[in-house]
Amino acid sequence: MASPIIESPVHDAVDQLIAVEENVFLARQPRSTEMISRASEHLAGGATSNWQIAQPQAVWMSHGAGSKVYDVDGTEYVDMHGGYGASIAGHAHPAIVEAVSRQVRRGTHFAQPTEDAIWIAGELARRFDLPLWRFANSGTEATMDAVHLARSVTGRDLIIKVEGCYHGHHDSVEVSVLPEADQVGPRERPIGVPGNSGIPAAIRDLVVVVPFNDPEAVARALAEHRGQVAAMIVEPVMMNAGIIPPDEGYLAAIRDLVHADGALLIYDEVKTGFTTGPGGVTAMSGVVPDIICLAKALGGGISVAAIGGTAAVMAAIADGSYEQVGTFNGNPLAMAATRATLSDVLTPAAYARMTALAARLRGALEATMAEHGYGWHVVSVGAKGCVTFKREPVHDFRDFLQIDDRLGHLHWLMQHNGGVFLPPWGKVEQWLLSVQHDEADVDRFAANFARLASAVAG
Repeated sequence: MASPIIESPVHDAVDQLIAVEENVFLARQPRSTEMISRASEHLAGGATSNWQIAQPQAVWMSHGAGSKVYDVDGTEYVDMHGGYGASIAGHAHPAIVEAVSRQVRRGTHFAQPTEDAIWIAGELARRFDLPLWRFANSGTEATMDAVHLARSVTGRDLIIKVEGCYHGHHDSVEVSVLPEADQVGPRERPIGVPGNSGIPAAIRDLVVVVPFNDPEAVARALAEHRGQVAAMIVEPVMMNAGIIPPDEGYLAAIRDLVHADGALLIYDEVKTGFTTGPGGVTAMSGVVPDIICLAKALGGGISVAAIGGTAAVMAAIADGSYEQVGTFNGNPLAMAATRATLSDVLTPAAYARMTALAARLRGALEATMAEHGYGWHVVSVGAKGCVTFKREPVHDFRDFLQIDDRLGHLHWLMQHNGGVFLPPWGKVEQWLLSVQHDEADVDRFAANFARLASAVAG
C-alpha cells in the first residue's frame, strides 16, 4: 500500500533511519527476543495474535500502572497504544481494580445475569438513545450479532460495507478491510476483496463495498440491489485508516437512504464509543442508528461488548426469533468492570482532562510541523488521534492508500525508542489518551515527534 512519494524535503533518508531505529529497538528488547524464541515452540508465530507481530518483533509486556506500561526488560513507556483503544482507564485504575476484586471473591461465572447488567443497560440507553441492549465479549462478536440480527429482522442477505473499514474477524465483514491499491478497482465501483484467507467467494458476494463519505455510492448500491440489502455497517468516524471524519450530513444521508429501502443502519462504535465522548459519535452527531456495536473502552480494559438497538429491531432477540447467545455474555467480572468504568472512571471531569491533554498535544505537533514546513496534519477526535503523513486531508480509503507506510513505521519506532508505546502499523492505528495520562506524558510524545521531524529533514 505504500506510495512512492514521501512528503518531506529528504526522501532517501527514511529507509536509513528505519534501519538505525530498528537496531536500537532490538538492542532494547533482549528478553522479548528470548521469549519469542521460546514461544515459537508452542505459540504459532511466537505471539498470541498476529496483530502483536510487528517489525522488527513483538514487544512482550510485564505490567502496567497508571499511564505507563513496562516490558519484560523492565523498560518504562508512556502507554498511548491503549490496547487498540480499550485502555481508556489506564492501567490498574483503583475503581476497576476494586470492582473486579470484589466480584472475584463473590464468584467469577454463573452463566446467569447479575444486577450490574440492569444498571449498565440503562446507562447505555441514556447515552446512546437506544432502548434495548445485550452483551457479548468482543467487538467481533458484537458486529457479528448486529449483522445476523439485521438479516433476521429484514429477511435479506446483502450487507453494504465501507471500503477500508474493519469490523471484526468474522466472515460477514471480512471484505475490503485493507486491500492493496492494485486490488480495489475503480473508486466509483470498488471490488470486494476478501480480507483474509479462508473467506469463501460466496461470503464476499454478499457484501457490497462502497467508499466512505459518498452517499451517492450508497444510493447506487441500493438501486442496483433494490430490496436485497439488510443493512449498511459503518464506523461513523472511520478508524481503520488513521482517522477519517464523516463529511457534514453524511451520516444523516446514509441513514435516510437505507431506511427508504427498508434496510437498517448499523454503527460500529467499537473504537469510537467512549473514546470520542461519553455517548460516542452517536451523541456527537445526533444521528442515531438502528443498531450500535460497542466494545474496547466499554470495560476499561476488561473484555466486554454490547449491542443496542431500537425496540423494533431488538424485539427479534426478545421473542427468540434471533438467538443472541454466549456462555460468557454479561459475565459478572465484565459487568463489574463496565459499571465501574461508566460510573467512576469516565466522568465529566475525566473527559474534560482528556480534551485538554489532546489540545496540548495537537498544538505541540502542529507547531513542529509548521517549523519544518511539512504538510502533514493531525487528526483527532476525543481521546484518539493520529498524525497523517500527507498534505491533503484524507477523505476515504483511496486517499489513505497514498500515504507512505514508511513514515508511520519510523514514527512508531522513534516513539518506542523514546519511551512512548504506540500501536504498530503506524499509519493505520491511532494513539489513545487515558484518564491517567498527564502533561508530562503528552510532552514526551511531542518531543519524540520533534526528533522525528528533525531526523527526516536531515
